Order: sequence, then C-alpha cells, then structure tokens
Amino acid sequence: MRIAVTTPMGNVGQHLTTMLIRAGVRPLLLARSPEKIPQAVLDYADVVKADSTDAQQVTAATRGVDAIYWVDPSAVSIDPLAAYAEATRAIVDAVTTNGIGRVVFQSSVGAEKRHGVGEIDGLAATEVALDALEVDVTHLRCGYFFTNLLLDVEAVRQGCLRTVLPRNLPLSWVAPRDIAEVAALTLLNPLWRGHRVQALHGPQHLSWNEVADILSNQIGHRVQVERISDNEMREQYLAAGMPAEMADAILGMSTGLRDDFHPEQQRTPVTTTPTTLASWINDELVPAL
Repeated sequence: MRIAVTTPMGNVGQHLTTMLIRAGVRPLLLARSPEKIPQAVLDYADVVKADSTDAQQVTAATRGVDAIYWVDPSAVSIDPLAAYAEATRAIVDAVTTNGIGRVVFQSSVGAEKRHGVGEIDGLAATEVALDALEVDVTHLRCGYFFTNLLLDVEAVRQGCLRTVLPRNLPLSWVAPRDIAEVAALTLLNPLWRGHRVQALHGPQHLSWNEVADILSNQIGHRVQVERISDNEMREQYLAAGMPAEMADAILGMSTGLRDDFHPEQQRTPVTTTPTTLASWINDELVPAL
C-alpha cells in the first residue's frame, strides 16, 4: 500500500512519518520545503515538492497513492478560510483524479458545529467535501495540542498565560505524538470502511487552571492564568502582525468552543490517548525554556 503524508515535518507529521517507517512502509512525503526534511528520514521515504493548497501539484504528486494523511495547512492570510477552501479543492481533486481510496484527515474538535468556530470552520468544510466522495474517510477530531504551549514559551517563563476562556472550563488536550499513533494505526488497518469520525481527547480533560498547576509543578515556578476579554486577545494577535481576518479566525476557535459546546464524541477508550501533559512538559517544553 502506497501511503502519502502531508506536512511531514509538522507537529503530527514528523511522528507519523517515523512510525510508518518503523512499520516497514516507505511513505511518500508531500512537502512545501523538501530541503527541511532530515537526511535520516530521506533514506527511508520518498519526497515530492508540493504545496497543499495547489490542486495541480497535489494531484501530480499523488499518482499511484492508495491512502493519504491529509492536513489543511494553516497560513497567515487576509482570508484564511479561502486558504482552507484551496486545500479542500486540492485533496478532493487528487482523490477523484487518482482514485485514492482511503483518506485520514486531521480535523479538530469543534468541526462538528460546522460554522461559528473561526478557523475550524475551514476544517469542517473539508470534512463535508470528503464525505461527499465515495471513498473511505476517517476524520480525526483532535483536541487542543500540547505543542500550542510552545508558542507561549515567553509567557510560561514570565509565569502568566492569558486566555479568553473561563479558567475552569474543561477542554480536551492531546499530544501530537498520540494523534500520529492513531493516524498510523488507522492508515495501516485494512478493515474499516465508509466515513468515520474519531475524536482524540488526550488522557483527561483539563481546565486552564489545571494546566497552570501542572506547569507550575513541572517547571519549578508558579504559572498563573489570566482571563482577558476577546478584544484584548484580538489586539495581541494584531500586535503580533496577524492580518485582522486571521486574528478573527484564530480568536473564533476559542470563542466558538466556549459557550455551551459539547463534543459530538464523548470520552471513551476509543477517544482517550495516553500521553499526559506533565510528561509532555518534561520531555518537550522544559528543554525549550
């Protein structure tokens, strides 16, 4: 079986690539910047240059592919949902033109709402488009990535994280490596058929207050969480250089999951993954501090 992986050096893709290699698969890696892929990986994988928002490039790159792990690449854009629409067209064209029979799609908790969740609306549109095809599709609806904390390293150092969410609101948090493990098992499992949804909620739901306590215990100084207004958060995004439309799309991912949202799939052995936030902090965040 020929398996393609998009964003192979991403938070999930880098783990998925090596897992497939260890399983005896020589994956086809679709990369916008192939030169960034380590030589150790290149010895066991095939690489083709392809931008996941370019339908012609993706279709050309995936000829002969049986299954694909698809990620809609996020982009700094004045119209982020248009960029997601381009990625959706790219995977739909590739699947239909090349007869790709199986797709595992990296979606997000919140996509089940379909609208009103900022950038996640783009993922929801991809789900809908893939479900309109007569191929086998699994949507992995992932929780909040542990690795998002790496974007707030300076705030962690200073001991103050900011959020627009209620500090005691439980949310699913998940390690990207665990997502990769489920993706690899799904790609290699020949038994499933049809259109599937599998949420990945991590080992336990965590509030921001609980995240702050875990951080404090692991890194050796107190970390607190401050709840700020939506407008204050938007101004922070703008100050960081985001276009206004992008700031709204990023903010919308939080606000859309804030008010009376309940995931379509609850916590079960199927949706629970093993890596704890504490162990991830020790392994990946502490070295970055």
